[in-house]
Amino acid sequence: MEKPPVKMMDPTLAEMGNHLSDAMKILESGKLETEQGQEGRKMSWKEIPGPLQGDGQDVVSILQLVQNLMHGDDEEQGHRRMQFVGEQGHMALLGHSLAAYISVLERERLRKLTTRILSDTTLWLCRLFRYENGSAYFHEDDREGLLKVCRLVMNTHYEDFTTEGFTALSSKHPVIYQSAACRPGLGQHLCSQLGLPLSCLCVVPCNTMFGSLHQMDVALLDKLVKDDRDSGKLPLLLIANAGTPGAGHTDKLSRLKELCVQYNMWLHVEGVNLATLVLGQVSSTVTAATKCDSMTLTPGPWLGLPAVPAVTLYRHEDPALSLAAGLTSSQPVEKLRALPLWLSLQYLGHDGIVERIKHASQLSQQLLEHLKTLASIKTSDVVSHSRVPPISGGSLRDVLGSLILSIVEDELNSPVVVFRFSHENSAPSSGGSVEGSYAGERDILDAFNRWLGDQLAEQVPLSGVDVVELEDEGTCVRFSPLMTAAALGTQENDVAALVEKLAEMIPLLCCTLRLRQDFRDEVLQQASLSYIEDLNWPGLGVVRFEPRTTDLDEDKRQDRVEKINSDLLKKLMELDTDLNFSGGPEFSEEKNCIFIGIATEDLDVAELVETIMSLGRDIEESGKLFENMTEVVRKGIQEAELQLQKANEEKLMEEGVLRQIPLVSSVLNWFSPVQASVKGRTFNLAEGCLDSTEPVYSIKAQMRKEDSPDSPKANTRRFPGQKLFRRPGAGSDSISETSSVSQLEESFRETLHSQAADEAEVPQERPAHILEETAIADQRVPEGQEAESVETIR
Repeated sequence: MEKPPVKMMDPTLAEMGNHLSDAMKILESGKLETEQGQEGRKMSWKEIPGPLQGDGQDVVSILQLVQNLMHGDDEEQGHRRMQFVGEQGHMALLGHSLAAYISVLERERLRKLTTRILSDTTLWLCRLFRYENGSAYFHEDDREGLLKVCRLVMNTHYEDFTTEGFTALSSKHPVIYQSAACRPGLGQHLCSQLGLPLSCLCVVPCNTMFGSLHQMDVALLDKLVKDDRDSGKLPLLLIANAGTPGAGHTDKLSRLKELCVQYNMWLHVEGVNLATLVLGQVSSTVTAATKCDSMTLTPGPWLGLPAVPAVTLYRHEDPALSLAAGLTSSQPVEKLRALPLWLSLQYLGHDGIVERIKHASQLSQQLLEHLKTLASIKTSDVVSHSRVPPISGGSLRDVLGSLILSIVEDELNSPVVVFRFSHENSAPSSGGSVEGSYAGERDILDAFNRWLGDQLAEQVPLSGVDVVELEDEGTCVRFSPLMTAAALGTQENDVAALVEKLAEMIPLLCCTLRLRQDFRDEVLQQASLSYIEDLNWPGLGVVRFEPRTTDLDEDKRQDRVEKINSDLLKKLMELDTDLNFSGGPEFSEEKNCIFIGIATEDLDVAELVETIMSLGRDIEESGKLFENMTEVVRKGIQEAELQLQKANEEKLMEEGVLRQIPLVSSVLNWFSPVQASVKGRTFNLAEGCLDSTEPVYSIKAQMRKEDSPDSPKANTRRFPGQKLFRRPGAGSDSISETSSVSQLEESFRETLHSQAADEAEVPQERPAHILEETAIADQRVPEGQEAESVETIR
């Protein structure tokens, strides 16, 4: 049997595919230029925009410019953060190139090709997401589909809207309803684009008594719609969620659909949980979305496809109204928006699409199962079913409010996991704080969870976790692999690494939260320290050293506080300890403070506070000594100038005027040499006066011989590897409280003493035999026998 003839590929298409493949390899490799070229680029002016070159550039040079713009800051940052682009991503990128190439075809052939692409993509998406008899609108902005749907509904309810515009709305004002858990700014964007006042937007609160905290209150919605109808308004459209932007919760879509049918409203659904419709087992709440009037899908992040459009599936019988609303177009070029998605869906196939969605759901379930085993991390699948009504005193309500939402009611396959650190199960240490013992506990927990989310995102970047602010629960950590796994290439080992890091950080957070009150109490007992209450700081606390001087004005006092705390921070950062000392966040309201970070279990808070106070006092005293020394040195300089002037006058009187004349002085000195005595002066910092250098010069040689070659060093009581601020018995490298503090005081004071001695250049203590020899040297000797006397002394 003969083989079917093989059709030859269009050479232009083949060349386009090869060029795209080569370009992607060049841009992703980052190795196009040599090291010398990179050095030359750093020193060149090519980054500055300039005029076009007259003769143009080749493809390699242009790609090199693009690569430099893409990765120009990678060498400074030390890492490269790019989306993972697989083979399916290359197909999507190829689709954009093909769309530009296909657009040059003749009109009839272009119409047939675009119709085929649009119909195929629409059919595949409707079957994948179980949306029967639907049409598709492809758009770049994921809000544009909902905007076109609103125009369609307005054209349906107001027959003269296309001709009379906003005047047709005067009879009955339209009302658009949206959940309070919808993404921020969505309703305002719709009103702005449609030319409607904000009074046409009605935000429906979530459940205030029973049900999930992020589900729309259906009973309240029913009441709001009735009130609007009674007041002469027209309920137009309802926006519901199948996966809220924050926590991934799904509204009661089946009940909402019944309500929309009752009041003749359009039901639009959007959310990340719509992706699970391609799976074999789907929760009943998400399945109800297939009965809605329209839904918006974002297959790009779900499948890891770059630059593919979002899709809005809708059902409507009148194609003329759809054309007037902009949901369909007679321009073939606009239909080419579906080409990248058309290519990518064929490349992945049905099994590939399902596998990616299933993989993301399994990652969520894997993390959820591990979180249930961790203490102080809540996965409140019980609390999410119903909200507890207010209780007198609010204690139980506050406790439940600090719990974490992570799975949604009746959604075992939810791709979103939201969790929050809570110290409810942490046993308080002796004297440590317990839950509810001080005000602002909610803000402190928010700060700790914000730090936790940032640390997890930094240490396990492939997990894709981020921090989310929820209205009722506060700051939480969110894991949404359906939006990030395909782009980052998240695997099961990344989730395991995330759980491992989380297990390491939980004890640190629990310990820091318990010791925070202990640190506050210790600081308040010190008169020289001020405790700064910063509820947004995720650490042990904030402290400021206050100088004891009160005779300065406010400006000078603030300058001194800034100088002392700055030097104190430098000293603390040089200590060998596990604690992190910093000047606080960049935009912190508190200035001139020392922010202490996350603590460990064996931290000795009393020793830490004592060390801070001791170092602060030493810095304050050294500052006062420096100020006094400055005044003493200034007076000493004035006195030295006067004595130098007197010495010059005495020299002039002793040598005579003739010896000051250049030629005459040489002749006189030849016949009658002058034995001038050395009359130097040294400044004694200890006494603040000028002394003669004659005794110093007389014994200088002997002092050099008797000096030890090795200067004594301060003895340390810590072994190598030991850390400060460890409680006794906490570990092998633990040290006593008094020894570490005294050691710091001794080393700091010895440093100041040695610096003062070096500046003075005068020995403070002399041996007995040196003093005797100094006394002999002070005796007057006859002129001409001075050198012989010195040799005799030696």
